[in-house]
Amino acid sequence: MFLHTHPYRPFIFHNTTKLIVGTLPPPRFTTGDLKEGDVDFCYGSRDGQLWKILDQIFELNLKFESTGEAVKQRMDFLKEQKLGICDIVQSAERLKVDASDLGMKNVSLRNLIGYLTKYRKVETLLFTGGNSKNGPEYFFRKHLREFGIRLEQISGEVPRIHSFTMPGEQNRIVTTVSLTAPSGSANRAIGSFNSYKKIKMENPGYSTLQFRVDQYRTFFKYRNFAGLTS
Repeated sequence: MFLHTHPYRPFIFHNTTKLIVGTLPPPRFTTGDLKEGDVDFCYGSRDGQLWKILDQIFELNLKFESTGEAVKQRMDFLKEQKLGICDIVQSAERLKVDASDLGMKNVSLRNLIGYLTKYRKVETLLFTGGNSKNGPEYFFRKHLREFGIRLEQISGEVPRIHSFTMPGEQNRIVTTVSLTAPSGSANRAIGSFNSYKKIKMENPGYSTLQFRVDQYRTFFKYRNFAGLTS
């Protein structure tokens, strides 16, 4: 049995307004056996697309290499944009050593409500995946049940949007957005979306990466995105 522990502490500051919330990086980030092109930081897998998406949206000219400069670029960007990262899974056991969410057993969650209580300017959670089993929204819903909290739906369209009231803070509403996962495993799902099919028909060169770029842009660039979704 492989104990898959999160190698990075939450990256949050006092002025953070949005948190990126996923599950766990691939096991090689736990063991330190990084591949060429990996970045030793959150979402640093060379196979992942989050930083490629953000690189396009914000025109960052990021380096995709195993260097301290590549890490610093990402940290500086997050601080500038008041973005944080706090994946919800602290550790999980695996029979098979891979990055599958479904393969996680005996999962230990981080106290995300505790972090939100400490960092009171956070107003949006950006899930890098939806409510499928062992996805970030799935685990967050489980976490909320410990506090007797339920998510209230704002939009049932992809990406789905919900909100909840922070316990003990009746005037503080936190919004959650379940983005299409920035991994290759979600490409099939994107291919089934009518919105993607329509654009693909008009522009055969339109890719699943560009679909994510278009989807993520609204939620990463704007503070108030009500009415901006299709």
